[in-house]
Amino acid sequence: MDADRRIAHLDMDAFYASVELLRYPELRGRPVVIGGGSATKPVELPDGSRQYFRMRDYVGRGVVTTSTYEARALGVFSAMGIMKAAQLAPDAILLPTDFESYRKYSRLFKEAVASIAPQIEDRGIDEIYIDLSAWPDAVEEVARRIKAAVHAATSLTCSIGVAPNKMLAKISSELDKPDGLTILTRGDIERRIWPLPARKINGIGPKAAEKLAALGIETVADLARAAPNLLRAHFGRSYSEWLGRVAQGIDDRPVQTYSEPKSISRETTFERDLHARADRARLSEIFTALCVRLADDLKRKGYVGRTIGIKLKYADFRGVTRDITLPEPTGDAGAIRQAAGECLKRVPLDKKLRLLGVRVGSLSHKDALIEPPRAVQGELPFS
Repeated sequence: MDADRRIAHLDMDAFYASVELLRYPELRGRPVVIGGGSATKPVELPDGSRQYFRMRDYVGRGVVTTSTYEARALGVFSAMGIMKAAQLAPDAILLPTDFESYRKYSRLFKEAVASIAPQIEDRGIDEIYIDLSAWPDAVEEVARRIKAAVHAATSLTCSIGVAPNKMLAKISSELDKPDGLTILTRGDIERRIWPLPARKINGIGPKAAEKLAALGIETVADLARAAPNLLRAHFGRSYSEWLGRVAQGIDDRPVQTYSEPKSISRETTFERDLHARADRARLSEIFTALCVRLADDLKRKGYVGRTIGIKLKYADFRGVTRDITLPEPTGDAGAIRQAAGECLKRVPLDKKLRLLGVRVGSLSHKDALIEPPRAVQGELPFS
């Protein structure tokens, strides 16, 4: 581990929910869940107050996008089905997602950080890595300046973990949430990291954690003390060696200040299962809207792509993907829809669907598009 490295991981606190609380401050301190559709939008009453949608009244197939810490205390977490979450927190407030607002606040907090420490690796809408190695003796002061700048720009709080590498920094940012600041050194690993569950290490997923638990390896300390031969026998050479390194706090990955996206996609989970024949008009409308929004994403980010793909998930949760490669890259909604429609012809559409997605890959910058391909409209499965 490089003792001179100071890597920070900044994670916005309950980001989507916190943005909504700026809009609805009267909900602070209450269990609130984000993930509803437009029907869950609060209704403004004649006296200026608002009537909120309760979780107990929800009927549908949606999933929780995020929740406030008060809702999490009741067992409601992201990716949970809203119907299941309603059983745990029937009196919680359900709000619709507003990704336009979340993207706005994401841009604001990242600009605030960049004004102080520009060496940033963007990890998504609500988290970034920051290389603070240039401030070895004043890292806490700089981290506090960053937190203050983020709050001034957004009125939101964030948690920052600073450590000698990215893996430890990410774990550290979760230790004192919300509004936390944790500075971790190599000497802190045994005291603060080893007692944690092994699954806290980014890269140890549910299946790997389950296999480790079956071997009696529950914590990071257990993993650090595990015999290399035991790990190799159950996880293979490469992954077992990685497990041994991260348990000791070793991670040499650099902060990547820029990386090209591999693909851009849009998808939606339906409120109810839809059939390609019986719900043809509705599916066609959704399909077209996804292609238009995807084309808008490409235009905004300055990309075009040659590989067009689809993703379907059936009512039984079985998934399927198909893709097609065009002779020339495109960012045109019509061309995307035509190509995605060709992909649809190659999958069974005799069962009900719960999810539909469209993806554009093999990306290049828009300037590379010399002559857009001319798409010919054909008969699509639900056009």
